[in-house]
Amino acid sequence: MSFLKSYATVTAAYWGFTLTDGALRMLVVLYFHQLGYDAIEIAFLFLFYEFFGIVTNLVGGWLAARFGLNKTLFAGLALQILALYCLSLEHYLSVPYVMAVQAVSGIAKDLNKMSAKSSLKLLVPENASGQLFKWVSILTGSKNTLKGVGFFLGGLLLTMLGFQNALLAMAAGLLVISIVCFWLLPGDLQVKKYKVKFNQLFSKSRAINYLSAARFFLFGARDIWFVVALPVFLQASLGWQHTQVGTLMAAWVILYGFVQTSTPKVLGFNRLDHAPTGATATKAAAVLLLAPVIMIAVSLAGGEPASVVIGGLLAFAIIFAANSAIHSYLILAYSNTDDVALDVGFYYMSNATGRLVGTLLSGLIYQWYGFIACIIGSAIMIAICTLLSVRLNHP
Repeated sequence: MSFLKSYATVTAAYWGFTLTDGALRMLVVLYFHQLGYDAIEIAFLFLFYEFFGIVTNLVGGWLAARFGLNKTLFAGLALQILALYCLSLEHYLSVPYVMAVQAVSGIAKDLNKMSAKSSLKLLVPENASGQLFKWVSILTGSKNTLKGVGFFLGGLLLTMLGFQNALLAMAAGLLVISIVCFWLLPGDLQVKKYKVKFNQLFSKSRAINYLSAARFFLFGARDIWFVVALPVFLQASLGWQHTQVGTLMAAWVILYGFVQTSTPKVLGFNRLDHAPTGATATKAAAVLLLAPVIMIAVSLAGGEPASVVIGGLLAFAIIFAANSAIHSYLILAYSNTDDVALDVGFYYMSNATGRLVGTLLSGLIYQWYGFIACIIGSAIMIAICTLLSVRLNHP
């Protein structure tokens, strides 16, 4: 099977999952806010989603090393279909039940993501760093564009079909995608099989450890204001409707995905042997810090809230996308082929931990101190990310 066919199949599976993941996130936030849940309660609905993502990334790398990336990829799709169906059973809905179902969805998401991204290390030829950067940027960027479409879809489906029917429609669609991709993907997409000891699940690479720590703060900096605080602020303080919130957040993620896909070209990494380094990551993080700092300054100077939010979202999306693309390339560049699933799993464990902390802080800080306090928290986390990135070396 050709590289492009395998790549397209993996990407299609990743796209299908991502569309439902984004829509599910928006459905849960908007629906439970509509039911009267406050920001802290909504944040708690996602805690197991993020926590089990941490566990899954660690164990998922071991599973992929033992059984193959194709099996973990489709296990993620199957679990997401199960989660969508279980959440559609409205008479069971309660905070503990939704947290448990979100845990299943979190496991599904990280099995799918770890598998899709690790597979690129196997599909792209060795000694083609520029090509690897290109393809991982396309995969990650297109995924985020589809996640943005998912945000819009979630708000639209909630308005048009209601909570239960929206979830059932997404489950049916994902089932069709899973069957088609299962038929097309080769059965031997896997790293070399070997027995993995527990202590091998944790990276011993200095570069991967620093990159993983930087990733923790990078994604914590995003989710501390984007996951709970932003949609609740738009509804509670600015009076926006479901579809308006979903559309804005969709546009943000679509822009983010488009920029991420274009990052290799925009940054001038066009040759097969030309790709980012640790210094590139440091510079990108430093530039990102400007976005929340300017938002804070304009807000304190009396800027109109809607303008601060929309302007800040635009700037943050563009610069954050470049940071994420650089990180996504570096983890594959720092990994060796045989251990790629373990290294990527460890790295995304840090990513999931950052999202967990960011999600919890998003609800707590917004509830106690307001929206701008969340932006201040974001600036602090980006500053730490920048300092950690200084320690990254050349792949």
